[in-house]
Amino acid sequence: MKFKILTLGCKVNHAESSGLAAVLRGMQLEEAETPAEADILIVNSCAVTAESVRKTKQLLRSLGRKNPSAKRILTGCWPQAFPEDDFAGVDFVTGTKNREALLEWIAERNPAPQQNIPTYSSGDVFSTLPCADTTRTRAFLKIQDGCNQFCSYCIIPFARGRCRSMPPERLRSEIKALADAGFREIVLTGINIGFFGMETGQTLADAVELCAEQEGILRVRLGSLEPERMDAETLRRFAACEKFCPQFHLSLQSGCDDVLKRMNRRYDTAQYRALAEEIHRLFPDAALTTDVIVGFPGETDAQFEETCRFVQEIGFTKVHVFPYSAREGTRAAGFPDQVPQDVKMRRAGQLTAIADEIRRAHLKQFVGKEVSVLVEGEKQQNAQRFYQGHTPDGTLVKIFPENAEKGLQNSAICVTIEKYEDDCLCGVPAAD
Repeated sequence: MKFKILTLGCKVNHAESSGLAAVLRGMQLEEAETPAEADILIVNSCAVTAESVRKTKQLLRSLGRKNPSAKRILTGCWPQAFPEDDFAGVDFVTGTKNREALLEWIAERNPAPQQNIPTYSSGDVFSTLPCADTTRTRAFLKIQDGCNQFCSYCIIPFARGRCRSMPPERLRSEIKALADAGFREIVLTGINIGFFGMETGQTLADAVELCAEQEGILRVRLGSLEPERMDAETLRRFAACEKFCPQFHLSLQSGCDDVLKRMNRRYDTAQYRALAEEIHRLFPDAALTTDVIVGFPGETDAQFEETCRFVQEIGFTKVHVFPYSAREGTRAAGFPDQVPQDVKMRRAGQLTAIADEIRRAHLKQFVGKEVSVLVEGEKQQNAQRFYQGHTPDGTLVKIFPENAEKGLQNSAICVTIEKYEDDCLCGVPAAD
């Protein structure tokens, strides 16, 4: 029997899909190359915006047309956040809490259609699927789940429950298992990883140090962070760790204090600015990236311009810009003064242009310099073979060896940067 998993949404979803695939392979199921070849089609959904749900519905319909004989399974944030929605045509539906039910349903081999979506409660404990990755170089390790923040625009607390963390003893064993499997970099991920360890009195710095202590692990990297969970002591401990990668994806959402208050964010621009300054003081080569929502209800042209100026002031190395999308079930969906779609799109274009200019300046500074790259795989471009990997600050690098060098994958090498293109750097292995 063959299965195929199709994933929408964030890196946590993708990490969970990889783990689910590993479990299914352990159940003696074979992973299909394409959906058309599969007996079981699993869609791991996102619910962060109405558009993400629309795409999930569209995908399910398309899969039904292309492979009508396959069993279709829906899991992830959409059914968890909106269990009363219509899931017609899907054979099995579950959310983010009870993936074991999905595995049990598949194990029955010929089960009846079913919906199994248990709700979250405050006493839930951390659970996750195994960590898996086909590159065998970079592992995304989910160490935290859930969120307690309830930003006014966000459905995630309803789709993921309250904050909970991987127990320290399990984290230690997961890290060792990854190193033993040949992984060289660990990316710590979660829904709100700054809350890691809150149940046990630990912090994210403890998780980073555990990774760094493991023999065989060369790099430790963090997923997306919330500003209010970062402090000077945590940053100092990061800086004391030689294996720590100075890449901080620090969520901003708006550079205007009035908008941040309406979003129910737990910081203001002064606090964010101070945190950015401390990061650059401790990590002179740090990459600071972020997310920004434009066109939030009530955002005026003047408030949007405040955000533009703040983005330029901080000098982010990369900015993901999102036009606000009203999300059913959130407070902001009912706010007055919803911004017209054309205004949101105009603002998104304007801020993206500013962010792209800053990004190009960041990439340009690397030309002619040597950087450390952990090689993750071999690719092909216009009949030319190359390797690719990332710098410690998270910049993608394409490496074009002058000869048929082998054995570069999964090794850290020095690369001389010759140019930049699109959103990456290009170079050759540095001379010895």
